[in-house]
Amino acid sequence: MGDVQQYFIDKKVRNFYSVSISGYHPGSAAGAGAAEAGANPISQLAFTLANGFTGACPGPRTGMEYYLSRGMDINAFAPNLSFFFSNGMDPEYAVMGRVARRLWAKALKHRYGADERSQMLKYHIQTSGRSLHAQEIDFNDIRTTLQALYAIYDNCNSLHTNAYDEAITTPTEESVRRAMAIQLIINKELGLAKNENPLQGSFIIEELTDLVEEAVLTEFDRITERGGVLGAMETMYQRSRIQEESLYYETLKHTGEYPIIGVNTFLSSKGSPTILPKEVIRATEEEKEAQIATVENLRAAYADEAAKAIKDLQQAAIRNENMFEVLMEATKYCSLGQLTAAMFEVGGQYRRNM
Repeated sequence: MGDVQQYFIDKKVRNFYSVSISGYHPGSAAGAGAAEAGANPISQLAFTLANGFTGACPGPRTGMEYYLSRGMDINAFAPNLSFFFSNGMDPEYAVMGRVARRLWAKALKHRYGADERSQMLKYHIQTSGRSLHAQEIDFNDIRTTLQALYAIYDNCNSLHTNAYDEAITTPTEESVRRAMAIQLIINKELGLAKNENPLQGSFIIEELTDLVEEAVLTEFDRITERGGVLGAMETMYQRSRIQEESLYYETLKHTGEYPIIGVNTFLSSKGSPTILPKEVIRATEEEKEAQIATVENLRAAYADEAAKAIKDLQQAAIRNENMFEVLMEATKYCSLGQLTAAMFEVGGQYRRNM
């Protein structure tokens, strides 16, 4: 990641983000940002921001602290960072972005002395996949609409709305169009959304903002006590917190204490059974064979160039040179499998301690 960022600075790449620091996917952001694995909104925000600017923790240098340790100027790379959060149904999600921006701006201004542009946090929202259910799947569009409204009212920079049938299958063209329509209708038809910040000044929004910020800072303290992000990871702190929160959510769902319409309460006369997909999108055998042929043709056409590119890549790794710069050339001639195998030869393969 340091090599990628250095390449961006050297080549003056501005209108592209070098890294997306994600709190959405279970395996992303050093294994901590895991809304889909069960993290609640506080943990998602705290773990993801901590991964972004591990300066909040005095532990081993990662993320932004690592870039600084390599001599990079904060204002040369901070504008190229972006964040990725999930929006669920809980009220805290209504202020996810404003809390993230407030904490980021404070840290960048007061700890790092960064300029105004660097202090501006950019973030993407994806509506919650975990909130989609296989029972009464038509209701999923309602949940997604409300989550999208949270995101747009909170001024996200970009938004992904999930398709209602993602709970049971790969989205179809029809379901994707409906998901897209949610954004279009809010942005083009809903009058209040034309105001840039319609909820500003509302008591509940201002109160939630302060409460969520305080909760995130408390979580930062817990990470700090464990030696920073990497120290906490060594004791599986983030993973265990996410698992506990996931279990809590599932328990409330199964007992009915957390009501989910059409899933555990207000069932239809048929009992709201799990819906089976009408259509399952799968690659055809011809498409699979065509992809394999493309890779084989690439290897045959560039056998000599690939051999040199792989050697250059391995040498760059051994000499601790910028590997990303070499990769930018190597990808013209090599398949992903070739590049991965080449790096395994010199670096070995990571195995996580259980």
